[in-house]
Amino acid sequence: MNMGKGVRIAAGITLVVSITAGVVAGGIYAAGGRINTSKSLELGLYWITDEPIAKGAYVMFCPPEGQVFFEARERGYIDAGFCPGNFGHLMKKILAAKGDTIAVTAQGVTVNDQVLPYSKPIATDGVGRPLPLLSSERYTLGDSEVLPMSDRSPTSFDGRYFGPITRSQITSVIRPVLTWKGQ
Repeated sequence: MNMGKGVRIAAGITLVVSITAGVVAGGIYAAGGRINTSKSLELGLYWITDEPIAKGAYVMFCPPEGQVFFEARERGYIDAGFCPGNFGHLMKKILAAKGDTIAVTAQGVTVNDQVLPYSKPIATDGVGRPLPLLSSERYTLGDSEVLPMSDRSPTSFDGRYFGPITRSQITSVIRPVLTWKGQ
């Protein structure tokens, strides 16, 4: 076989496989599939649902435009994306909602005086840059507020650093479909 012809065939096969993979991924996204690649939730495929926003739900939200999020994007904690302010969506679990009293302490985030697992704030990121410190004052969440957190990663960029968000920032409630343990 002519070497040039073999290269063209291999390139053609690669192109067809790439286009097919892109079409499949685009179809999954259009149907409501979302891939989580961060340590905040288990790695894997999540699906958008019509379930209500409630304590214990997994959600996707647009970060509010604020200095803590602009700095987080610059540092690579969150990606750029299609949310206002050019932020990417974040995926977290709602661990506190209306009426819950929260506080960020040296031991971790408390909800109704119970310390959440994996919620101890760390002073600096992996390269030594200081992380935001929230007031340790107790705060009761209002009607439209929720606290998005990780329930599995001690290094997640979550509510321990930026506090509660409003329900209006939540774009979707999601549920895990196919997940696996990450490192």
